[in-house]
Amino acid sequence: MQINTFKTLLLSVFLSLSFIGNASEIKESEQPGEEFNVTDMIMHHVKDAHDFDLWEWNGHPLTIPLPIILWTENGLVTFMSSEFQHDDSGKVIVERKGLKFVKIHEEIYYASEAPHVSDAMSPEEGVHHEADKPLDFSITKLVFSMFLSIIFLVLIFGFSARAYSKDGVPKGIAKFTEPLVVFIRDEVAIPNIGEKHYKRFLPFLLTLFFFIWINNMMGLIPFFPFSANLSGNIAFTGLLALITFIITTIVANKNYWKHIFWMPGVPVPMKIFLAPIEFMGIFIKPISLMIRLFANITAGHIIALSLISLIFIAKSAWVSPGSIFFSVFISIIEVLVVAIQAYIFTMLSALYIGSAMEEEEH
Repeated sequence: MQINTFKTLLLSVFLSLSFIGNASEIKESEQPGEEFNVTDMIMHHVKDAHDFDLWEWNGHPLTIPLPIILWTENGLVTFMSSEFQHDDSGKVIVERKGLKFVKIHEEIYYASEAPHVSDAMSPEEGVHHEADKPLDFSITKLVFSMFLSIIFLVLIFGFSARAYSKDGVPKGIAKFTEPLVVFIRDEVAIPNIGEKHYKRFLPFLLTLFFFIWINNMMGLIPFFPFSANLSGNIAFTGLLALITFIITTIVANKNYWKHIFWMPGVPVPMKIFLAPIEFMGIFIKPISLMIRLFANITAGHIIALSLISLIFIAKSAWVSPGSIFFSVFISIIEVLVVAIQAYIFTMLSALYIGSAMEEEEH
């Protein structure tokens, strides 16, 4: 009874801090004399950036700068994002190796040959088009968060591997990780791939599940300096789906291809009609994987921030109770969704791999 009470209290504190953290971020996005723009605030929250915004102190934003790495016509250029002085409007110019750079909406462009960009100019003036952007290999907050999650994975499973007694009984953190590993093996890998082949793909499926789950959870932790919405970036989910697609294509046997291009037991006119549809399905499957994870994670963040924004839009304390209640409700759902989406992505990946290796049955 005491344990359940403690868990409930811990969850309540987590959700309260999450609400306060989101509300604080919204408040910081308001500028004196400017109308609150909920769309800009939400997009700022969910998109990538070249530094981590923490909070404001005496009217000045406190940030953690990250390295900017650019490949230009004069070779490699590196500097810290703090050189832009937290500017995202194209007003601050950074000069390196005889080249000038400005940052507009988290995109880095070549600046014009003018010595400075006037305050009267719009952000896009003095900046060339997309073709003149340098190649950006910067360590953005999403990239940094991804590297951090990899370190967490190595530490978690490194300690888990050592947390076993001599007779194989799990201790410490292994009591948490072993049931999850067994669950992925028994409920995902074996039923979808089969006992004959599942061991080849179990490491990939385990990495996929824990990698997505940990990154999703990191995006929910309030006041965590390196929190980032990694799974809400379609490039990230697209790359994971591409890996699944490549594995599925490589391991596919002749029975798989025969069922796509010339289905057995089907009349010839229907084969001609169905073959293009089945062929498109090869690419639709990874695309659906990519969009499902991206959309569900992004939607949760947008809904929670939109509900909190109602307080600042209405500019009334009377809206607060309803806004807080529904925001906490959505936050509870998000805690479940981040795990469910990791499971669904892993399950469908195993299903696609298993279907590509399925032997012909007579």
